[in-house]
This record gives sequence, C-alpha cells and structure tokens, in this order.
Amino acid sequence: MRKSLITTAVLGALAVSSFAFAAEETKSDFTTSGSVGLFSQYIFRGLTQTDRDPALQGNFDINHSSGLYLGMWGSNVSWLRDKYGTGTPAEEATYYKSGGNLEIDIYGGFKSEIGKTGLGIDLGALQYYYPGTERGRDQGWAKANTTEVYGALSYGWLQAKYSHVVSKDAWGWGKYSGQDKDAKGTYYAELNATVPIGELIGGGPLKGLSGIAHYGKQEFDNDTALGMPSYEDYKLGLSNAFDNGVNIGAFWTDTKDASDTAWVYNGRNIGKQTGTVFLQKTF
Repeated sequence: MRKSLITTAVLGALAVSSFAFAAEETKSDFTTSGSVGLFSQYIFRGLTQTDRDPALQGNFDINHSSGLYLGMWGSNVSWLRDKYGTGTPAEEATYYKSGGNLEIDIYGGFKSEIGKTGLGIDLGALQYYYPGTERGRDQGWAKANTTEVYGALSYGWLQAKYSHVVSKDAWGWGKYSGQDKDAKGTYYAELNATVPIGELIGGGPLKGLSGIAHYGKQEFDNDTALGMPSYEDYKLGLSNAFDNGVNIGAFWTDTKDASDTAWVYNGRNIGKQTGTVFLQKTF
C-alpha cells in the first residue's frame, strides 16, 4: 500500500512537472510590453489633440512568436470638446456633448522579417475610438471613430508606412456631414527614421541617444467636397533611453498647408509649429 502511494505521488509529481513545463513552453511563445508617459502635449500627424495641454499616454501589447500581435493605446484628448466656433449656448460649439476626453486605439497585425534580408514587414488594422456622446449625430454629423488598415516596410533605422481609412468617416468628416461624398479612401503616407546616435558614436553615457526624423502626407479623400484640407507634416527630435526603461526626449513638429481655416479653432491653428517634451517609462 505504501509503495503504491509512493508510486502514485511520484507519478503525480511528474505529471504536475510536465504540465508546468508545457505551460511554461506555451507561455514562452508570448511576450508582453507596454509603456506609460507624460507629454507636454499630444501631437497626431502634426496636429495638437490637446490644444497644447499635457497628455498622459500608455500602451500594452501582446506579441506572439509567430509575428502576430494585439495591442491597445490610450491618451487624453480635448479636440472633441474644444470650442471650434460659436453656438447658443457656447458649449454647443463643441463636437461632443459629453465624454470626448479620451482616445483609445485598438490594433492588431503581423510583423516579421523577410527571409534574411533584414527587411521587416508590418501589416495590420487599427481602430480609433473616442468614447462619448456626439452632439450632432442626430443632425447628420460624421463620426469621430475611424478605422484604418496599414502596411510598413523597415530596414535598420528606416521605415516607410502607409495607412488607409476603410471607414466612411474619418475623425468627424464624411458623408454624414451633409455631403454626397465620404472620407473612405483617405490615406496617410509617412517616412520615419530613428538614428541610434549613441551606438554610432561608440556608446558610453550617451549609448541610448537617438535622433528622430519624420515626414508625413495626410491626404483626405474628397477633401474639397468635405472641406478637409490635405496637408504635410514634419518632425525632428532627440530621445535618450536609459537601462532602467526610462526614456526622455523632445521634438519639434510643423505642417505645410494646414494653416487653412479648417485647422484653426477659435483663432488657434492646431497645426502650427511647436515643441513637445516627454518622460516615458517602458516595461
């Protein structure tokens, strides 16, 4: 009887160990990453989303060894509640009645290296979601929520990316705004460079220093009919990543052709050149 109990215990221990090992192997196929950061403002494609006010941002990603990934990113915004004109009462000049203070992006896709070429590929879809109550939905206003698909190629510290709107509305512009044209087909093309300056100069105390350069072209489909001017944006900056996961940096942004009245709210051009500083922690 005792021998039987010992045998049973040993077999049970082996079974538990095998299960734990198998579970560990399964878990090893997945990795997680994330960050939280404080920015002096939120700039999206050259346009301030917080009217120059600070933004708290964070993300969480789940990655699989196959190259599949799923993630979520969030930030406070103000453009849906900023007064863009006149109204009676004054608060009716805002796009949202309530809420509209948050942007949540949900994305997923596949990324991998093409053979041994060093060329990386990233394909996916992204949903921009702005929780809240839209003031003019019953009046035919377009939705702020927007859906894009994207593809990117990267090599070393260079990246080229193309994002294409597949929803009928794009950030509050579309057929529902009273036009017979929608915003589906709007696209954004960009070139990005993250130059590892610290590595290029031999490391040392500046080993985490990187230079940031960006050029983007936002092209709104049916922009003339929708009154949504297309434009270009630029970005230059520096960031320094420390071994403890802290990243600090600053960047300058500007736009071309975004000085149109469509990008001016209460006399403030949200696309004018500006500087942003940030403190971020990755984990």
